[in-house]
Amino acid sequence: MTKITINNQRLEVEEGSSIFKACEQQGLKIPHFCYHPKLSVAGNCRMCLVEVEGTSKPVASCAMPVREDMVIHANTPMVEKARQGVLELLLINHPLDCPVCDQGGNCDLQDLAINYGPPHSRFDHEKRIVTDKYMGPLIKTVMTRCIHCTRCIRFADEIAGVPELIAIGRGETMEIVNALDTAIQSELSGNMIDICPVGTLTDKPFAFKGRSWEWTQTESIDVMDALGSHIHIHSRDDNVMRILPRVCEEVNEEWLSDRSRFAYDGLKYQRLDTPYIRVDGQLKACSWDTAFKTITDRLDSLKGTEIAALAGDLADCESMLALKRLWQKLGSPHLDCRQDATFLPFDHRSHYLLNTPLSDLEKADCVLLIGTNPRHEAPLLNVRLRKAYLNNQATFGLIGQAVDLTYPYQFIGDQPESLTTLLDGNHPFSQALATAKKPVLILGQAAFNRPDAPALLTVIQKLLDLHPLLEYNVLHTAASRVGGIDVGFVPQQNGFNAQEILKACQSGDIKFVYLLGADEIPMKDLGKAFVVYQGHHGDAGAARADVILPGCAYTEKTATYVNTEGRAQRSQQAVSAPDQAKEDWKIITALSHALENPLPYINHEDIAKDLKNCHPAFQYLDTLIKNTWNPLFQTISAPFNPTPFQLVIHNFYMTNTITRHSPTMAACVKEIIHGQKPSKVF
Repeated sequence: MTKITINNQRLEVEEGSSIFKACEQQGLKIPHFCYHPKLSVAGNCRMCLVEVEGTSKPVASCAMPVREDMVIHANTPMVEKARQGVLELLLINHPLDCPVCDQGGNCDLQDLAINYGPPHSRFDHEKRIVTDKYMGPLIKTVMTRCIHCTRCIRFADEIAGVPELIAIGRGETMEIVNALDTAIQSELSGNMIDICPVGTLTDKPFAFKGRSWEWTQTESIDVMDALGSHIHIHSRDDNVMRILPRVCEEVNEEWLSDRSRFAYDGLKYQRLDTPYIRVDGQLKACSWDTAFKTITDRLDSLKGTEIAALAGDLADCESMLALKRLWQKLGSPHLDCRQDATFLPFDHRSHYLLNTPLSDLEKADCVLLIGTNPRHEAPLLNVRLRKAYLNNQATFGLIGQAVDLTYPYQFIGDQPESLTTLLDGNHPFSQALATAKKPVLILGQAAFNRPDAPALLTVIQKLLDLHPLLEYNVLHTAASRVGGIDVGFVPQQNGFNAQEILKACQSGDIKFVYLLGADEIPMKDLGKAFVVYQGHHGDAGAARADVILPGCAYTEKTATYVNTEGRAQRSQQAVSAPDQAKEDWKIITALSHALENPLPYINHEDIAKDLKNCHPAFQYLDTLIKNTWNPLFQTISAPFNPTPFQLVIHNFYMTNTITRHSPTMAACVKEIIHGQKPSKVF
């Protein structure tokens, strides 16, 4: 520890800390523009100047390390005059367009100019004009406002791993440009908007929609992937206006993926807002009573073994638990939350979770990836892995499709047979596993949706036995998957899984299928079965359904989700559901009464209490419960299928029913994936 004095107060700080961090420790707020705690130190805005005894001029506190017995003054007249001078220089060329700037009301430059700036400017020359730059469908640029803090450049280089932004020129001619003159290729580009301290980079889909003080802000959970990122939902008049990240160091830090941030406009289109029944081949609107009577009439003539249920990727734990309880009353063992028919073991919780906490992934020194592309499947988990590479020089190995992960790796092969080279020690990566102190294995869903998945897991267990320090992890892509398994929405005794349910539909053994937001299955495989679809968008499931029950999207209900590491989290209702749409567990409860098999749920507290009986994770929301590792089951050795691993996500921007109806996501596909720059780009 180093002893220093700040504003006449003695304190101890960690050796090597900057003056800026020492002042923060003391509770002092130091104004700054270029400094960001998650980025490297640039020291180029000079706003964080402080006075240090023994120096002839103010020093930049973010770039100056403390030394023993250093005496610092943070609020002297010299410091105040220096900060006024910095702001006066920054405002020379900054346009006076605060009334039309989307950053207005949430702008660091506005706040600091009021608190630290001079009362007037001595410069009356013409202001500099800088041409706006094209950065894709998500980021709007007004480059004349730029103060050259370089936060966006450092974020792209260090966090996103997509170094497309550069600074050219010097002094007054300096500009931030997109080196490739194309849309930013990062899945995290929206975070550049958050860290921009002025209005240079703003939210293009949100442009001119309103001001920050107009919104109702709701703390909630994202469901666009299985990470469960913490978010703020900003709404007005029952419309979701924008979604921003909420700081949670254990999960998403302070970042958010572009899909999670911008897909909200898909909530406005093709919504299901009233029940429908199919009459003479056509869907017709009806009342809830009529829809329930149609369902009960069909179920009255069927046995429990002739009905089945499938849950989709966005289903919440409450609705899956309610549907499971109803199916138990009806005597059906056929239900599954794995609509993609993955062979995912669920006997022990450690077999289907990311057992290494997200925050610990960045401490790994060796990572083996099998059947996954974390950059698309969980971009913020990939940020953790990139930090492991940058900070720990971690070694990476990949078995699967070769992709750009934003960090180097050893490509071991694209077939399961490549695993045997690691067991035999015939691959250079075997030595990295053997010498690693914190090795991590991450299995993607592509490893489980293969016919040879049991054989693959058998070999993986042998690899775990060979390297006892290697931690087994499963990376999910669906927000509902872990929660569905936790509540037991899986085949019961003698029950069919998703693949078997579809086969039974084609053979006629299954005559009734309940789709709880399941849109990713091949609808033609449902055969002649009677289909009830409960969901919030008119997608594939609704098009095939005989009865449609309109449910709520994740922004319209209080619900529980469990992320890929097993952390139970609760979203909060931000806006009202459209027209007659209702919360999903309430629909199922109402249906149970119509079937004269009533579920004992009256309010959310009742079903939340039942959730707690399913698994301890639901008793401790937002808390990670450590799981005891149990070895994977062993099967008879079988030959591997020669088919290479296939990517689970082929299009990052189109993964579920909400994103498929989002105009912004459609623009991302057009401009980012296909490179079709619009005729009017600003």
